[in-house]
Amino acid sequence: MTITMYGITTCDTVRKARVWLEGHDVAYRFHDFRAEGLDAKRLDGWAGKVGWEKLLNKGSTTFRELADKDKQGLDEKKAKALMLAKPTMVKRPVLEVGDQVLVGFKPEVYEQAVK
Repeated sequence: MTITMYGITTCDTVRKARVWLEGHDVAYRFHDFRAEGLDAKRLDGWAGKVGWEKLLNKGSTTFRELADKDKQGLDEKKAKALMLAKPTMVKRPVLEVGDQVLVGFKPEVYEQAVK
């Protein structure tokens, strides 16, 4: 089973998830949004599985710093465009486990997914 984690290296939640995976001897590949970017096809796939609302991190510094006009009238198209332009707005980490997509980090959810 292929496991890929998407996020940014400076994110505390990503760090916790990586420590958890490594502590449980789970092999994974790390994809850094800042270094490697995010493509529309992948974002569309995630949104199709978990919904764009779950992917958009409205609590992120990047989102909070947006102009009010950019935050208003948020729909799927606008949210995806924002996340593609500034991938740090994606809630982290995103973990692909086979065809499953997990957003955020909860040890009990990871435990079930990587069995």
